[in-house]
Amino acid sequence: MEFTDAYKQTGSCCFSPNSRYLAVAVDYRLVIRDVVSLKVIQLYSCVDKISFIEWALDSEYILCGLHKRPVVQAWSLTQPEWTCKIDEGPAGIAYARWSPDSRHILTTSEFQVRLTVWSLLNTACVHVQWPKHASKGVSFTQDGKFAAVCTRRDCKDYINLLSCHTWEIMGTFAVDTIDLAGIEWSPDDSSIVIWDSLLEYKVLIYSPDGRCLFKYQAYESGLGVKTVAWSPCGQFLAVGSFDQILRALNHLTWKTFAEFTHVTTIRSPCNAVVFKEVDEPLQLDMSELYLSDNFLHNIQGNCPVPESAAEGNTRVKYKVMDFPVSLPFQKPAPDKPNPKQGIGLLSWSNDSQYVFTRNDNMPTILWIWDIRRLELATVLVQKDPIRTAAWDPTCPRLVLCTGSSQLYMWSPSGACCVNIPLSNFVVCDMKWNSDGSCLLLKDRESFCCSAVVSVLPETSEGSSDGEDVY
Repeated sequence: MEFTDAYKQTGSCCFSPNSRYLAVAVDYRLVIRDVVSLKVIQLYSCVDKISFIEWALDSEYILCGLHKRPVVQAWSLTQPEWTCKIDEGPAGIAYARWSPDSRHILTTSEFQVRLTVWSLLNTACVHVQWPKHASKGVSFTQDGKFAAVCTRRDCKDYINLLSCHTWEIMGTFAVDTIDLAGIEWSPDDSSIVIWDSLLEYKVLIYSPDGRCLFKYQAYESGLGVKTVAWSPCGQFLAVGSFDQILRALNHLTWKTFAEFTHVTTIRSPCNAVVFKEVDEPLQLDMSELYLSDNFLHNIQGNCPVPESAAEGNTRVKYKVMDFPVSLPFQKPAPDKPNPKQGIGLLSWSNDSQYVFTRNDNMPTILWIWDIRRLELATVLVQKDPIRTAAWDPTCPRLVLCTGSSQLYMWSPSGACCVNIPLSNFVVCDMKWNSDGSCLLLKDRESFCCSAVVSVLPETSEGSSDGEDVY
């Protein structure tokens, strides 16, 4: 891997959808850089510190949310003189997002009083009263023609279907939930999945006309669904629950065809490979070094070798563990709300063959499941809690970070640890660009980019320290 120098950032950083540009927030300035050279292409000044940024899907416009002021500003990459400012006044702005056509901005007011659709083509705006959530609860179809918006009134949850062409409400229907937690269109736009952690039926599948197609309940007592994710192919629905089990449903019958349990001890027989992050001292090979007798006599007793130099520095690497393997876990406090337990991180690979999970009461463990074989493929045991993990958008390659100066990568060929050659750089977050050729790494106050050369080659041992691979 090849790393760039570190550059300053104070907020959001994100690639444009066409992978050509990188937007960086530096206090009140929005910096647009070329992805290849990282040269500054455009520089915009906002009225206050930028809290978050988001590209439009056509990569021509970009919006900036300013939390200190209830304001959203939008800029054009091709027309630097064009400006847009959205101010909700006393209602405030809790969140803003682009519509699929890149010509409308959706804002949610504070306390979810209303959702407003603002047009960049004219000054028209459309209001949807009482949205259920600020940053979630809105889902668009893959073709960008319709939007499903969760609303709540009279202590009941509803789904409003909006046309993304006219922004008129095409239909509204009530859903059988107590506290609707999330909504997502299926990849083929044929159904809508919603989930509720308080209801008897934790996952419900609805058709666009409001018919309930299926109700799914994993178990009867306790907290229910925590995460839900469609596979890219649209054939599978992964449901992660607070009971530390991942369940996979098929889109034809909506029946569970696999259950994956996050155990504390992995025993044989098991086809999975367990990689554990360990420290390895760096040894200097001095077998071919020759020093004269006179030189040794002169320095003997006068220049003792430091203990650190004798032992050498350390580096991290993955070690393949033998079964049985006991995994570290934390028992959640029974007297505290929102227990750190259950599937808190869940994502599919681009080919829908693999899905990774992180069980929140085992924060240092990443589980990778093979859906074709319906078995555990790999377990990555880290020294520190996993901050985030992300799949390469073009191939089954996984990258994760733990808030250290290392980057960790996995593919079906093996795993490796990559040291970042930047002083005091700690990876807190990361993002792929859309073509998988570049990786954005964020420190607390800086960022760098890494050009990913190739996928992991086939290895006999299945692990590497990174320097032997890239």
